[in-house]
Amino acid sequence: MAGNDWINSYLEAILDVGPGIDRDKVKSSLLLRERGRFNPTRFFVEEVITGFDETDLHRSWIRAASMGGTEERNTRMENMSWRIWNLARKKKQVEADEARYRARRRLEREKAHREAAADMSEDLSEGEKGDALGELPARADSIRGRLPRVNSIDAMENWVRQHKEKKLYIVLISLHGLIRGENMELGRDSDTGGQVKYVVELARALGMMPGVYRVDLLTRQVSAPDVDRSYREPIEMLNPRGSDNSHQERGGCSGAYIVRIPFGPKDKYIPKERLWPYIPEFVDDAMKHIIQMSKVLSEHVGVGEPVWPAAIHGHYADAGDSAALLSGSLNVPMIFTGHSLGRDKLDQLLKQGRHSREEINATYKIMRRIEAEDLTLDVSEIVITSTRQEIEEQWRLYDGFDPVLESKLRARMKRGVSCHGRFMPRMVVIPPGMELNHIVPPDLDEGEKNEDKSAHDSPIWSEIMRFFSNPRKPMILALARPDPKKNLTTLVKAFGECRPLRELANLTLIMGNRDDIEEMSTTNASVLFSILRLIDKYDLYGQVAYPKHHKQSEVPDIYRLAARSKGVFINPAFIEPFGLTLIEAAAHGLPIVATKNGGPVDIHRVLDNGLLIDPHDQQAIADALFKLVSDKQLWAKCRQNGLKNIHLFSWPEHCKTYLARIATLRPKQPKWQQSDAEDEGSESDSPRDSSQDVNDLSLDLKISLDGGKTEESVNLDNALDIPKQNTVSGKSKREHAALTSLKNVVDSTRKVGTMNKEDINALSKSLSLRRRKYVFLIACDDIPEILGILNKIMKAVLKDRNAGMIGFILSTSLTITEINSLIASGNFKPSDFDVLICNSGGELYYPSATSEKSSTGLPFVVDSHYQSHTDYRWGGEDLRKTLVRWVSSINDKRKEELVISEDEAGSTAHCYAFKVKDPTLLPPVRELRKLLRIQALRCNVIYCQNGTRLNVIPVLASRCQALRYLYVRWGMDLSNAVVFVGECGDTDYEGLVGGIHKTVILKGYGNGARKLHDGRSYPLEDVLPQESASVVQAEIKDIDDIRASLKKLGIICQ
Repeated sequence: MAGNDWINSYLEAILDVGPGIDRDKVKSSLLLRERGRFNPTRFFVEEVITGFDETDLHRSWIRAASMGGTEERNTRMENMSWRIWNLARKKKQVEADEARYRARRRLEREKAHREAAADMSEDLSEGEKGDALGELPARADSIRGRLPRVNSIDAMENWVRQHKEKKLYIVLISLHGLIRGENMELGRDSDTGGQVKYVVELARALGMMPGVYRVDLLTRQVSAPDVDRSYREPIEMLNPRGSDNSHQERGGCSGAYIVRIPFGPKDKYIPKERLWPYIPEFVDDAMKHIIQMSKVLSEHVGVGEPVWPAAIHGHYADAGDSAALLSGSLNVPMIFTGHSLGRDKLDQLLKQGRHSREEINATYKIMRRIEAEDLTLDVSEIVITSTRQEIEEQWRLYDGFDPVLESKLRARMKRGVSCHGRFMPRMVVIPPGMELNHIVPPDLDEGEKNEDKSAHDSPIWSEIMRFFSNPRKPMILALARPDPKKNLTTLVKAFGECRPLRELANLTLIMGNRDDIEEMSTTNASVLFSILRLIDKYDLYGQVAYPKHHKQSEVPDIYRLAARSKGVFINPAFIEPFGLTLIEAAAHGLPIVATKNGGPVDIHRVLDNGLLIDPHDQQAIADALFKLVSDKQLWAKCRQNGLKNIHLFSWPEHCKTYLARIATLRPKQPKWQQSDAEDEGSESDSPRDSSQDVNDLSLDLKISLDGGKTEESVNLDNALDIPKQNTVSGKSKREHAALTSLKNVVDSTRKVGTMNKEDINALSKSLSLRRRKYVFLIACDDIPEILGILNKIMKAVLKDRNAGMIGFILSTSLTITEINSLIASGNFKPSDFDVLICNSGGELYYPSATSEKSSTGLPFVVDSHYQSHTDYRWGGEDLRKTLVRWVSSINDKRKEELVISEDEAGSTAHCYAFKVKDPTLLPPVRELRKLLRIQALRCNVIYCQNGTRLNVIPVLASRCQALRYLYVRWGMDLSNAVVFVGECGDTDYEGLVGGIHKTVILKGYGNGARKLHDGRSYPLEDVLPQESASVVQAEIKDIDDIRASLKKLGIICQ
C-alpha cells in the first residue's frame, strides 16, 4: 500500500539482524511482559497476524510512537518490533521447510517417471521409443483432437437412442453440510455452500434426462436439535422443475431422491473435519441401501436381474473416500469431483506462514483429506473438474496424478500397447450447470414504464436502494462471503480511490447473512470491520450498500436489479476454482469483471462477456469497472455475448456430457451375477451353468435355520434337508419353497454331471453364513497370541457355537498354508471356521464342503470370484518388478546386511509378500505408497506382523473390504458381526474398527505394532470412532471377561 514503505524497510532491518540480535534485550522484553509493563492491544496483534489492513498497523505504530511516557512508549515499540520479527522469522522458516519438501518431491517424481518410462519402453518400436515424456503433451493433444466430441448433440442423440431402454441408476454422494431440495440454507456455515446447491441441482437434472431411471443423492441424516427437522427425513424426492407429472409417467420409484443415512453422533451436527471416523459406518449402510434398491429396480426395469448403479459419484474428499470403498465392494465404476482440493488448501495455508503443517493438520485434518483424495485417484475411472486450471495446477500436486504420464498412458491405450500395470483416471472438464428456464433477463428497451412490477416490489430491492443517495446510477455488484480470499477489501479500496468511478456508479456488497458482527467468526468479522472502516475512510456513505440479510430465493432479483441499472458483476477473488456466480450474472444479462486466476478464465473464453483482471492490482480493478460502466457499446456487446452463449452452461448441457462419459465406462457388477450371454437364446426351462444357478439362487435366498446340529463339517445334503410341509410355519412358507427350488436345481445339476466342488462349497457357504445369529471375526494381529485368544472366545460361546448360532472367521496377514499350520497346532479343525481371510485381505478361503482336498493339497477352497472382484487395476508382474527394485535400493543403502527380501513362498497371484529383518530401517508405509502412486501403480501396501512382513495387495482388497464382500455375496448381516482386535495392529487397523459391526478391543494385545503407525501422515486417533456404543474394550483373562464384554454390546451368549 502506498505510504507504507516504512513497513518493508523496517522488517528488512530487523531480519538483517538475524541471530545476532541482542539476547539480553530480548530477555528484558520478555521480563517486562511478565511484569505487565506493556500490553499491546488485542486488535493490533490480530491485525499483525492476519495482515488484512496495513493502515491499522501504521495507525498503531504512530499511536505507540506518540505516547507521552518515554518508558511505556519504548516498551510498546520494543514489543511491536519483537512480534513483527518473530512472525516474519516463522514465515521464513515455514517457507524454507516447504521449499525443501517441494525440491525433494520433485526429485522423487523425476526418478519415478524415469523408471516408469524405462519399463514402458521395453515393448515399443524404435520410433515409439522417441516419445519421451517431455514430448508427449503435443502428441497427446493431437490424439485428443482426433477423437469425436462426446458432448456434441449428435453423440448425445446417438447415445440416447442406444441406451434409452437401459434405465440407468446413478448414485451421487455428498456427506457434509445440510442438504435438502428446497429453501437450501446456503451460507449457514462453511459446510453448507456452493457444493450443496451443485449436487442437488445435478441430481435433479440427471433425474430428468432420457435413459436415467433413478438418481439417489446419499448424504448424512442429521437429527440435531439445532437444525431443521427436514434433515431428519430419511428420503426426500426432488421434484423436477416445471415437470410435475414426469414421476408418474416414468414409474413409482423413478426420479431423483435425497437419501439420508444416519452415521456418526446421532444428536449432533458436526463439521466435515470430524466426520472421518464415521465414514466406514456410512459405507456399510449405503451399501445396504444400494443393494436393496438394485433388487427393487429389478422388479421395475431389470426383468428380474438386479440393476446396479451405472456409476457411484463422490463429491469432495469425504464422499470420494466413501465412493471408493463402495465401488470396490459392489464392483461398479466410480466418478469423482473434488470441488476443493486438500493439497491446494494446504499450500495456501503454508504460504500465509502463520501455521506449520502439524498445526494445520490438527485444525483441518488436512492429511486425512489428502489421503482420501489420493485413494480417489487410485479408484476413479473419471475425475470431473470445472476448469483446466484445476487439472494443471491443483491435481498435479498429487502423487497419484501427473498430466504428462497420463498423456503417455492415454497414447499407449490408443495404440493398443501395454501400460505395464499402470493406470491413471481420465480427467474431464465439465463446467457446472444452472437452471435457466425460470430466468428472464430484463428487457432494457421497453423503458421504465413496462418494468416487471413483481420484481420491482421485491423486498430486497428496497433493502438495497435505501443505502443509495442516487439509486439511478449503475450498480457494481459483488456477491461473496466476507472471507479474506474473496478480496472484497481491495474492491472497496479500488472503488473508494477512483473518483470517476464513484461519481458514475454505486457499489453493492452481498456478504451473506448476519445478525450481529460480534457473533460472526473472527475471520469474517475482521474482513467486515475492515470494509466498514474503508467506507468511513473514503466517505462512501450513500454510495455503498451492504444489507445484513437476504434469502436465497432473492438472489435472482438482486441480479435483475443490477442488470436493469446497466451495472456490472465483479468477482475479485484471489483465486476462484470455478465461479458459478459469474454464470448466474451472465444469465441475467450482466457483464462481468473477474479474476484471471482459476475458473473465470474458462468461463470468459466461452461467454466473452467482460474483462479479466489481476486481483492484486487495485488500479486494474478500478479501470476495468470504469471501462464497462462508461462505455455503453462495450457494455451492450458483453451483455449480448453472455445471453447468446449462456445455454452452454445449462444443466441439460452438463448432463449430456456427463452421461456421454458414463457411456464410455465398462459396465461392471458383482462377478458372480454377470449374466452369461451365451445362454440368452436358450429356452427358459433349459439348464444354465450350474455354478451360476447355485450362486444366483443362494444370493437371493433369505434362509434362517433356527437351531442346528453339532457339525464337524458341512454336508450339502444335510444343509438342504427340507422340513416336512406340515411342520413349516406360515411365516417360513416362502423360505421353504425357495429351499425346495434350490434343492431341485442342485439335484438337476448333479444329474447332468455339472455340479463341481466349487459349486457345492458356494451353496453350503451361503446357507451356513445366513443361518448364523452372530459371526465372530478374529482379527487380532498379535500372531503368537492368536491361538490363546481363539480358545478363550470359542469356550466362552461353546453352547451357541455347537448349536450353529455363532460362526467364526479368522482374518490375518498369513497365507493359507501358514493358517492351516496355525490352526492345526492349536487343535482346531478347518470346519471350525466359516471363512479364512488371508494375506491381509488379498484372498478368501472356505473349508471344503467335500472330503476332497483342493489343488493346494489343503482342505480349503479359494473364492475365485473374490479374486476377480478385487483384481481392479492390479499391476501384476510389473508391480512386482517395481517392488523388487525398491527392495534392492533399500538393501543397497545397508550393504553389510539384508534389510528386506522377497518372500516367494508367502506370495500369491494377488499378494506380493516380503520379509523384513529390521523394521526400523524401512521407510514409513506412506513413503512406499507415494513411490508406487507416482509411477501410477495402484495397490494397497500393508506393514504387518509388527513390521516383520510387508504385504502388497490389490488397491480395493483389504480385510474390512473382505468383510463387506461377504455381505454382498452371501448376505451376512454386518450388524451382527463382532470383530475382535488388539489395541493396535497392522497398518490397515483403522478399517477394522469402524463400521456398523461391533468391535471388541482386547487390552494388552497388539501394542507391539504401535511403532508401525509412528510414520503416519495423520494420527490414528483422527480416524477412530470415539465414544461409540458399538466399540468396547475388554480384558480377557478368562471366559467370563469375554461374556461380559459381549453383554455390553447386547449379545448374550452361552
